[in-house]
Amino acid sequence: MRSPYFDDGHREFRAEVRAFLTAEVMPYAAGWEERDTVPAHVWKQFGERGLLGLLHPRAVGGGERDLFTSVVFLEELGRTGFGGLRAAVSVHAYMATQYLSMVGGQELRGAYLVPAVRGESLAALAITEPGAGADLSGLGTTAVRDGDRFMVTGTKSMVSNGMTADFFVTAVRTGPVTGGPRGTTGLSLLVIDAGLPGVGRAGRRTLGWRSAGTATVTFDAVRVPAGGLIGRLDHGFYYLMRGLQLERLVAATLAVGGMDRTLDELRAFLRARDVGGDALARKQALVHRVADLATELAAARQLVHHTAWLFEQGELPAVECSMAKLHTTELACRLADTALQLQGSHGYLESSFAARAQRDARAATIAAGPSEVMRDVIGRAVLNRPAPGAGPAART
Repeated sequence: MRSPYFDDGHREFRAEVRAFLTAEVMPYAAGWEERDTVPAHVWKQFGERGLLGLLHPRAVGGGERDLFTSVVFLEELGRTGFGGLRAAVSVHAYMATQYLSMVGGQELRGAYLVPAVRGESLAALAITEPGAGADLSGLGTTAVRDGDRFMVTGTKSMVSNGMTADFFVTAVRTGPVTGGPRGTTGLSLLVIDAGLPGVGRAGRRTLGWRSAGTATVTFDAVRVPAGGLIGRLDHGFYYLMRGLQLERLVAATLAVGGMDRTLDELRAFLRARDVGGDALARKQALVHRVADLATELAAARQLVHHTAWLFEQGELPAVECSMAKLHTTELACRLADTALQLQGSHGYLESSFAARAQRDARAATIAAGPSEVMRDVIGRAVLNRPAPGAGPAART
């Protein structure tokens, strides 16, 4: 694919990643889906190839590569067609560990980030709760300081990697919601070892993303060393706001890769299937539907790449990240639904690629902020934008 965003090094890296995924992942990923987990040895395989620390500093074993190297990796990861795998890997490499990389102290990085980059330790991000998701001000898991420990009590839900994680990067309430925008104070991030007394987890079978090992995680008066605090006390909201933009860009990039695979599978089916002595790929009604979807996918790809470019320039393009996440994940649902419909009874089989694509696509419109929240972010930004040439009076 010719693109101003990728050079020869990116193209060589894409070929390497695709070869690795084809040989070491694709033959086994369906079995991981059935067992609701990604095996431990697979994480080490990713780690040995440097794929779990592409953005992380070299000081912790990361690659410290440019963002478009990660775009390549995430597109190829999405192209595998296994949403659970892509969720598990992206949560580990770009979400949970990103906070350690961004604001974690040297000791925390050494204890948790270094083995995570190697694939020797698995990370999960615990934010969502049964009664609070996108509204961070509603989070109720508390961490009360008790000497050199925090006493953590609460429940986290929909935790990807929750069943097998070695540690949780956890959003906890360390103070009241007072002053400033709602939820901006009183939140902190803690690293909580999965093996500490009082940590419990229960698997939750989800419609899609099955190999992500989704769990409900409970903290029953868990005594967490105070050194597990990531960054500054009561600054978790600000860290999450920055981390969520990367999370949304990652989700959008994975969706682009997933749509590439869905379109490939649909194209192969339409070419191979004859109806009335002619291939489905020659039926004008179907040709036009594929044309529309392929065009929308091409436009979505450019939106994602442009957003990544803005990120690479040092900006925090919150609106563009929301746009990219909203457009790609919703388009992935439409594409998956069309692929299933056009494959008829074959697509409706639970074992079919089209059925799995449809199940997995829907999850991405919910995670990292549901589509409704993305529309709210985008709409408010557009409506509050000053008119061109407006003076101070007009802007107020």
